[in-house]
Amino acid sequence: MSSRLTVRSAKPAHRARPRRQRRWMWWLVAAAMLLVVALTATAVGAYVKLAGNVKHIEVGAEDLGARPAKVATKAMNVLVVGSDQRDGKNARYGRFAGERTDTIMLAHISPKRDNAMVISFPRDSMVELPACRARQGFPGQQPHTGMINESFNSGGIACTWKTLETLTGIHIDHFVKVDFTGFKGMVDAVGGVEVCIPEPINDTKALLHLPAGRQTLKGEQALGYVRARYSLGDGSDIGRIQRQQMFIASMVKKVMSGETLTDPTRLFGFLDAATKSVTTDPGLTPGVIKDLAVSAEGLAAGQIHFITTPWRYSLTHPGKVEWVEPQSKKLFAVVAGDKPISDAGIKGGQTRIARSKIHIEVRNGTWRSGLATLVAAKLEEQGYHIAKIGDTARKPYPKTTIAYSPKGATKAPTLSRDLLVSRGRLLPGATTGRLVLTIGDDWQGLKEVRAGGNGGLESFDATNDSCASA
Repeated sequence: MSSRLTVRSAKPAHRARPRRQRRWMWWLVAAAMLLVVALTATAVGAYVKLAGNVKHIEVGAEDLGARPAKVATKAMNVLVVGSDQRDGKNARYGRFAGERTDTIMLAHISPKRDNAMVISFPRDSMVELPACRARQGFPGQQPHTGMINESFNSGGIACTWKTLETLTGIHIDHFVKVDFTGFKGMVDAVGGVEVCIPEPINDTKALLHLPAGRQTLKGEQALGYVRARYSLGDGSDIGRIQRQQMFIASMVKKVMSGETLTDPTRLFGFLDAATKSVTTDPGLTPGVIKDLAVSAEGLAAGQIHFITTPWRYSLTHPGKVEWVEPQSKKLFAVVAGDKPISDAGIKGGQTRIARSKIHIEVRNGTWRSGLATLVAAKLEEQGYHIAKIGDTARKPYPKTTIAYSPKGATKAPTLSRDLLVSRGRLLPGATTGRLVLTIGDDWQGLKEVRAGGNGGLESFDATNDSCASA
């Protein structure tokens, strides 16, 4: 009896091990499934959150009318506007009715997502504006000659979209509108963006007070920096565009760096801030944005070319600008047809220092009133940055000179080649890279630039050090 009991008790003991093994394996499988579910839920939750952040505005065929043909490639053209609406959280920057575009850009992203071109359109450009229908509280727009940013106030983003397609012949796929508050959030999410300030800035209108030198700007400072106009350079919108392009290039460089892309928390923080900041068309879904982000590595390895539409100061509309032809049409045709950037005759500044990298202080050494301002305007048309305009302490200066420090020695020849007469003068003790052009009594003017005025057919890429030109 006892032996039977022993035998019977031994059999269950012999079978218990594989049963416990099976239970352990099931727990392992269950745990793995829970982990997968948790990760999937996190990804789905993140996607749902990001998708829920984005605001949309429908732009239909009735808004755009007859449109340019879409090239048969996977290239993407995205209209990017910065809104200067002054209500709600933006009221601190001043109050006025309506909403205008503080920035107008068109991003052309190559089919392989390994190259991009960003074209800026000066908001003071005098152009032929098309008719736009009234919609969503906007009065609409009658055809007329006016400033390009009028379209936004007359017909909203739909009218701006139609205006750009009409003027350029480029088929636009999507739009992105960013407001003041949103821009600050994106800058803060990447830990700030580095810039180089050539001299102290004190601009009460832009709420900006910064010392000179290399520094990292956080949201509020960054917004003031890209919006500042009257206290920097010659106070023109062109100078502001140049700063905006360089700031965005520096920001893109940081977003595409391992510092952001390999840090899930920082990357999600940036995407969260970005999606909260923007309004898009319904077609530009987070899924489309995700596909662009997946190919960002190739884009980061390539170049992002920043170009300003070729322009010159208008003689018929003082204080405004007009586009230079045929250079502008050639540039637009390259983008519309998704052709290589080299087909536009764009110079990347590889054989000499690009004008877009050179800061100049213009001093009038003659008794000719207003000459420094006139010369500064002409230099700006050719793509130079004007850092300051003023008079010499004594007059007259017999000779036109370009003063430069050892740091600016490589930039002086570019300016010298653009002047009809000048002589160089090295300042051994100086440390700034800025050039100082002193206009003398022998001043004869600037040479004609065949490439199209403002250096609009001259680009720089996002890998450039934004402090290199200071």
